[in-house]
Amino acid sequence: MKEKLARPAGDLEQVMDAYGNMLFRLCIVMLGNSADAEDALQETMFKYYRKAPAFTDEEHKKAWLLTVVGNQCKDMLRFRAKHPLAEDTDIYEYKSGDNENSGILDALMALPEKFRLVLILYYVEEYPVKDIARMVGKTPSAVKMRLQKGRKLLEEVYRKEYL
Repeated sequence: MKEKLARPAGDLEQVMDAYGNMLFRLCIVMLGNSADAEDALQETMFKYYRKAPAFTDEEHKKAWLLTVVGNQCKDMLRFRAKHPLAEDTDIYEYKSGDNENSGILDALMALPEKFRLVLILYYVEEYPVKDIARMVGKTPSAVKMRLQKGRKLLEEVYRKEYL
């Protein structure tokens, strides 16, 4: 028996138009290459399509999508750690030229994933600490500590490599 999918195709297109680039950027930064980022985004959209969660508003939908795509990336990183491969990273294709932020991107990519994720959600996606805590399954104080340590590590890496 065929499984009935829960959402109309038009809704999926609207979600991709509204959030696709943001989710893809997060995947690229977390995973480091476009092939894995595309897979994570595709899996997230499939979960959205099949589960058809009810949302209270657009922010709730955005937070759900960010949480699911973040978890998907973490799952892929765990798999990658258990099954290492030599791979080329192509995150640098997505940076905008040779601007002053390219060193920051390099330094950010050198950070452990747990710090990189909270820094992106806080500074790039502009989520408050309490929302980030809910997304990553930690307490707000733990997120604040990761932000603090992440900023310190980012500064150390950046100063060491680029100044």
